[in-house]
Amino acid sequence: MKAAVMKGFGGPEVFEIENLEDLIPKGEEVLIEVKAAGINRPDVFQRKGNYPAMEGVPQDIPGLEVSGIIRSVGPSARRFKVGDSVMALLPGAGYASQVCVSERVCLQKPKNLSFEEAAALPETIYTVWNNLFERGGLRKADHVLIHGGTGGIGSIAIQLAKSFGAIVFTTVGSEEKKVIALELGADIAINYKEEDFEKVLKDLGVDVVLDSIGGEYFHKHLNILNEDGRLVQINAIAGAKVELNLLKLMQKRILLTGSTLRSRDIEFKSRLTKEIETNILPLIENGELKPLLTKIYPLEEVVAAHRDFESSEQYGKIVLRMES
Repeated sequence: MKAAVMKGFGGPEVFEIENLEDLIPKGEEVLIEVKAAGINRPDVFQRKGNYPAMEGVPQDIPGLEVSGIIRSVGPSARRFKVGDSVMALLPGAGYASQVCVSERVCLQKPKNLSFEEAAALPETIYTVWNNLFERGGLRKADHVLIHGGTGGIGSIAIQLAKSFGAIVFTTVGSEEKKVIALELGADIAINYKEEDFEKVLKDLGVDVVLDSIGGEYFHKHLNILNEDGRLVQINAIAGAKVELNLLKLMQKRILLTGSTLRSRDIEFKSRLTKEIETNILPLIENGELKPLLTKIYPLEEVVAAHRDFESSEQYGKIVLRMES
C-alpha cells in the first residue's frame, strides 16, 4: 500500500510517500481501499509533534477520516460486506491507500456524495454531534455562537444547528467568508477582523458557544452567555490557559465543558456512530447537510495540501485523493 509518512516533526515538508506492506483485517475490522482522506487540524498538530498518536496507532501517518470500498473483512465483522462503499472515523493512519478499522465506526457512504465529499465528513460530524448537541445540549430556538463558520467543523455546525431550529451566529475572517457563512445558513456572520463579536451579540444573548479559539475569547463568552448557558471548548488555538471568574460562572449558572474525540474508546465512538446514523445520515441523504469541500489534492501532493490548509485564506475542507 502507499502512504504519506512523516519523516520527523515540523513543517509540511516532513511528508514523504512510501510503499508499505498491505494490511490484513482482524477481529471486527474491515479493510478499506481508501479513495479519499480528509485533512483536519489534529493532523497538523501531530505533524508538528504536539499531538502524538494513540498507543497502537502508527505515529508517523496522520489521518482521522476516510472514504472508500471494503475489500476484505475480519472473522468477527458482520455489519458490512466486501464491496460496500463506506466512510470511517479513524484513530489515525488515514493518509494511506489502505486502512483497517473497526466496522463499528464505519458508516454507509450516502449515494448522493462523491468519495471526496464523504471523506470530508466523519471527523466533523462526530465532533459536532457530540459537542454541540450532546455536551452543549443545543435545542430548538437556542442562540448558538459557532467560531470559524467557514472551516470544516464550523460549516457543518452551522448547517446542523439550523436543521434543528437554532438561531446561528458565527465569526469569520473576511467579507468573502461572511457571504459563505450566510449561504450556509448563519443568521448573523461577524468578520472578527472588523467587528467585536462581544459587542455585536451582547444584547442578543447566547445560549451555547462552540469554541475552538480559547485565549481572550474565554472572557467574552462568559459576558455574552445567557443564564444557564453552555460553553463547549473543542480546541484552544489562541491559548489554553485563562483566568476563570468563578463568581460569574455561578451567578449565570454557566456550564463549562470540553472534549477531544481522537482518544475516546471504541465503545464511545460506536455509540456516536449509531446516533449519527439516526440523526445525521438522513440529512445528508436528503441534501440538507453537505460538506464545504473546496480543494482536492492527490496523496502525492500532501505537502502542498498541508501548506494550503494552514493558509489564512483557506476555508472549507481539503481532501487527499488516492490515485488509482
